[in-house]
Amino acid sequence: MPTTTTGRPAVTGRPTATIGRPSTTGRPTPSALGHLERGVLSAVGCGLRDDEIADALGLPEERVAEHLARVLVKLGLRDRAAAIVHAFDAGLVSPGLGPRARPSDPAAPRECAGAVRGPEIRMSVLGPLRAWRDGRPLNLGPPRQQAVLAALALDAGRTLSRQELLDGVWGMEPPAANVVPVYVYRLRRTLRSDASGDGPDAVIRHDRIRGYRLVPGAVDVDVTRLERLVADMGAAGREGDRAEAVRLCSRALGLFRGEPLDGLPGPLAELERMRLGERRIGLAQRKAEWQLELGRCADAVAELSALSAEHPWNEPVAATLMRALYRTGRQAEALAAFDRTRRRLADDLGVAPSMLLRRTRRMILCGDETGLGRPADPDMSTPFA
Repeated sequence: MPTTTTGRPAVTGRPTATIGRPSTTGRPTPSALGHLERGVLSAVGCGLRDDEIADALGLPEERVAEHLARVLVKLGLRDRAAAIVHAFDAGLVSPGLGPRARPSDPAAPRECAGAVRGPEIRMSVLGPLRAWRDGRPLNLGPPRQQAVLAALALDAGRTLSRQELLDGVWGMEPPAANVVPVYVYRLRRTLRSDASGDGPDAVIRHDRIRGYRLVPGAVDVDVTRLERLVADMGAAGREGDRAEAVRLCSRALGLFRGEPLDGLPGPLAELERMRLGERRIGLAQRKAEWQLELGRCADAVAELSALSAEHPWNEPVAATLMRALYRTGRQAEALAAFDRTRRRLADDLGVAPSMLLRRTRRMILCGDETGLGRPADPDMSTPFA
């Protein structure tokens, strides 16, 4: 078989089979594959590596290898090179373009025709639950039905039993019998363009023994993008690139569109609202710390002032605001921020300021900027469900 300069098989000529029709080679066609398996085969045909396919489809890299192994078995292909040829022959990749060249080649196209497209369904849980298909908003039904979808989205890829969904969405208020299957059926029809939503491309899969799961990579959920941004942000911070870390943190915070899962009922939604809300505060505080290190104190003051007004009992936020005000020469306002927080803690919670706040105030009064009450860095490594 001829090869390209990259060492990958060269593919020429017109496709000999179309998807869903019998192949002239006698092998099964991609119509025998599942949704993710077809996506993996298409990406392989474009010359993508396993790590690139994992990023495109939102899968762990080891899952890509598993899907590819199943593709080879189902289609009777001997290796990856044969899969590339088959992807062209089946029309998954346009002929004539060939697999993508090595990334080091500056003239190489970044994509080829038939490359993996992102999920056509997008979902937001970092605010009121919303979903769109091809940019058009979807009607997700009543609040409890939305809460079922949110539970699956927050645990994408993991199978949730019917009892887990009942406990998370209804708690101690048991619903009518069979309500979970009814809600899942409705959600399937809403999330897929086909009439039943039960075909091989169904977004929600049902295992009769284990339960229900949202197919990984089938839906672009904003909390998954948030997790990736947090990981990239942490890497930039560890490498000392504070400006890039601030930029990524701004993008992560921009994904929040209000209170997470706003208005959804059930113990799970309440717990996730608290967890994601704390995550948002931690990100905002970490961004302010990096801004202070970059000397962008005025930006930090503006954002911390709004955050402190929204969360008046959060002492780490108040301490960071005090430091930012002090560094902009506003010592009186820094001390006023301490007094305001102290009064709110006393009046609303009946507690005294923490050691962190008292130490920050003392250092401001002494004019000792060294070690100014900096709180411990929020844990950016905590994974999302």
